[in-house]
Amino acid sequence: MDTPAITLRPATRADIPQILDFIRGLAEYEKLAHEAVATPALLETHLFGERPAAEVVIAEADGVPAGFALFFHSFSTFLGQPGLYLEDLFVLPGHRGLGIGRRLMVHLAQLAVARGCGRFEWSVLDWNEPAIRLYRSLGAVGLDEWTVQRVTGEALQALARSDA
Repeated sequence: MDTPAITLRPATRADIPQILDFIRGLAEYEKLAHEAVATPALLETHLFGERPAAEVVIAEADGVPAGFALFFHSFSTFLGQPGLYLEDLFVLPGHRGLGIGRRLMVHLAQLAVARGCGRFEWSVLDWNEPAIRLYRSLGAVGLDEWTVQRVTGEALQALARSDA
């Protein structure tokens, strides 16, 4: 069997259904399908609207969508530079083992350098050993002393309504 040609390209509006499928696939893999409530309208607004909040790169194997990476810019006050934050990376099961995840990570690192970013960061579930092995092979270091904090849903609404 021939190794497929892997290409990476920026997503377009026409990719919204495929991006949603990737998001749902990732949510299933992470056992978080109940939290995947993104809609085509939300993706349209926040990926391709007037003020895009994130960008997506689509990986294709012989022209067939095989994976994606969704990322956005952050800012490090300590470095005084922007950063690139990888929110999601997912490769369809039938395309794993082809180096697509590595290609996406290298591509994002290249974007980060080209855009003057001082860091490239992401989170990974502590049980996702295949991903952690990939990340360590790329030179990533886990920040065990940091924990993620989150306010969402009604708690976010209540915080926004509170008097500081």
